[in-house]
Amino acid sequence: MRTGILGGTFDPIHVAHLHTAECALHQVNLDRVLIVPAGDPWQKSGREVTEGEHRLQMCLLAVEGVRGLGVDVRELERDGPTYTFETLSTFPEDEELFLILGSDSLSGIRTWERWEDVVERATIIEAPRPGVARGVGADLGAIQLEMGMLEISSTDIRRRIAAGHPYRYLVTGPVHGYIEVTNLYAEPA
Repeated sequence: MRTGILGGTFDPIHVAHLHTAECALHQVNLDRVLIVPAGDPWQKSGREVTEGEHRLQMCLLAVEGVRGLGVDVRELERDGPTYTFETLSTFPEDEELFLILGSDSLSGIRTWERWEDVVERATIIEAPRPGVARGVGADLGAIQLEMGMLEISSTDIRRRIAAGHPYRYLVTGPVHGYIEVTNLYAEPA
């Protein structure tokens, strides 16, 4: 089994996340890509993160009916800060893992807890990000994705919603509907 892992806060999940997952699925010939919402993301300490159940529901809605994409809850089910090396260690040893990272995240991988264990357990797939040079993971043997670079961020989407600005086409239809019904992000952070 060749499994891609796209982790993140997904607060909310948006079309750039999904485009990245789909490009990795097809370009790297993966059996599946798992969207893995973070439980208590250590790199987001100091910032309020939307409740895990909401982020999970948005992820499930975003990939519903999309062949090859799924959602994995293992980080949401863990207590305390979630670290990538711990998540990777919960997969069977015979499963070939591919960690999908944006160039921006990948450029800071050496600050991660036990980052050497991460790159030993999983092959890195690098997704280009605006404002970051391509190939920052070349020395780690990262596979480069060829894909459209979408300049979309969850932070910007939350700001747009709080300000009452349009955001409908930055997320999937079902995610947009969920945000509207639950009134997520309506208040300024």
